[in-house]
Amino acid sequence: MDEARTSPRPEGVRTRTEIEQERAQRDYLEAFYREGPPPWDTGVTPPELVALVEGDGALPAGRALELGFGTGTNAVYLARHGWDVVGVDLVERAVETARVKAAEAGVTPRLLHADATRLDEVDASGPFDLFFDLSCLCGIPPHRRDAYAAGLTRRAAPGALLLMFGYGPGAFDDPTAGVSAEELSTRFSGWELVDTTPGTNPVPTFWFTLRRD
Repeated sequence: MDEARTSPRPEGVRTRTEIEQERAQRDYLEAFYREGPPPWDTGVTPPELVALVEGDGALPAGRALELGFGTGTNAVYLARHGWDVVGVDLVERAVETARVKAAEAGVTPRLLHADATRLDEVDASGPFDLFFDLSCLCGIPPHRRDAYAAGLTRRAAPGALLLMFGYGPGAFDDPTAGVSAEELSTRFSGWELVDTTPGTNPVPTFWFTLRRD
């Protein structure tokens, strides 16, 4: 048998399909921001995050990492409530808008133009007590999702929480989009999926809460 055909692929080497998937994701997001804030960027902090920060048994302010912060609404909210915030977003236009919003609010979250699946390439070292993901992982190409999970795991303080909103599989025409509780339980080794709550959107959506063991 041809050894070249059976040897494992070297680390970091991507197939043409994988490269095209990553490019398509970036182009898709950038197109939304060229027209203004995308439909998922409402400018309102979701009550699920507010409950963690201000509700009964609220988390003490610590360090937070937001994956895909958009125009910065939630990064600014967390910073206003005493959190030391780092955020990463793939779209440069979104990062620029978020930095202006933070400056106008008088807070200083560290907002980075970066890929949430390549955290080792930017200054986003942990440990973090809270991770927040509003529709980020559910749009990431499948071949990059293990890297996303590993990056968070390496930066998680003991007992850290990950609060994630995601579209379910099949919510849109793209067969690679969406995320499920089963996928999270498999990919996030060393985490416990402590809550799954259906969203109220016309298509299947969920709020997931995971805790680092």
